[in-house]
Amino acid sequence: MVFKRLLGSLGVGGPTVDTVLDPGPALPGGALTGQVRLRGGGANFEIESITLELVARVEAEHEEGESEGAVTFERFTVGGGFRLAEGEERSVPFSVTLPWETPVTELYGQALGIVLGVRTELSVAGAKDKGDLDQLAVGPLPVQEAVLEALGQLGFGFRSADLEYGRIGGTGQRLPFYQEIEITPSPRYAHQVNEIEVTFLAGPAGMEVVLEADKRGGLFSGGHDALTSFTVGHHDSRDWNAEVEGWIERLVEHRASHGSHAAYGHGHGHGHGHDDHHDHHGHHHDGHRSGPGVGTAVAAGAAGLAVGVVGGMVAAEVVDEVGDFFEGEEEDEEG
Repeated sequence: MVFKRLLGSLGVGGPTVDTVLDPGPALPGGALTGQVRLRGGGANFEIESITLELVARVEAEHEEGESEGAVTFERFTVGGGFRLAEGEERSVPFSVTLPWETPVTELYGQALGIVLGVRTELSVAGAKDKGDLDQLAVGPLPVQEAVLEALGQLGFGFRSADLEYGRIGGTGQRLPFYQEIEITPSPRYAHQVNEIEVTFLAGPAGMEVVLEADKRGGLFSGGHDALTSFTVGHHDSRDWNAEVEGWIERLVEHRASHGSHAAYGHGHGHGHGHDDHHDHHGHHHDGHRSGPGVGTAVAAGAAGLAVGVVGGMVAAEVVDEVGDFFEGEEEDEEG
């Protein structure tokens, strides 16, 4: 058993911790299971609490440009209130429920470039220490996969995915950030739209699918964003290709009806309900990072939304980000 690092604030001779997540991706709204393995130090220690934090690497847009930072979006206490004897090994199993809006990190086994982690914090003798950080893999819910599969079959391609700090007005969003999956338009829409961004906001009763089109500017009108939202049930059985095609048509039609509309900020939502085709006045993005996946293969047929790796670029980018994520965390703690 490899213990990743000593609990720094407890000094040499303190207990060590290693959290092991059960294999395979978790699902949004589903269980995250595993065990926290403890090894006692050079004396007896009272373990007051064992806490798991869910952490995401999130991009924030501001006037000076864009920056990245780590956001903790959920905390769970999974154990504590026991004495860990000198040199004792103890395993604390856990099963916690992920938030419904937990971002998806992989599709068909391919990484999307989203960095999530599970950080373990021990509270021992009045000192807290974040002793272990593990990468968290999250797969799509069936209805998320169905929508992405339909987009792939309709000829849309995967460009990149990121997490944006802020809230989308008029939705039921709960987390302080949201995931955008950026896709390239199918040939049918390529003359009207540069890219389409898909955001899933899942909840116990179903899911909002928010679509945003980054419009190509016409001769007399500058390019602008249009946004629309649709609600689906987790167990809906629909002709997804026809359904999603209809969504895209409605989104692109907004170009004529929106004209030059006021941009809405990433402030708090209006809090009103909306039906399936409620329009949200678009938020404005200045500096969209195109992400590592630019130029990835466009999907063909039943292969779904292609997340092909071009020359290893995507994989390398993800590894770099995870490395930075973990190194950055440890520097913060030890500084």
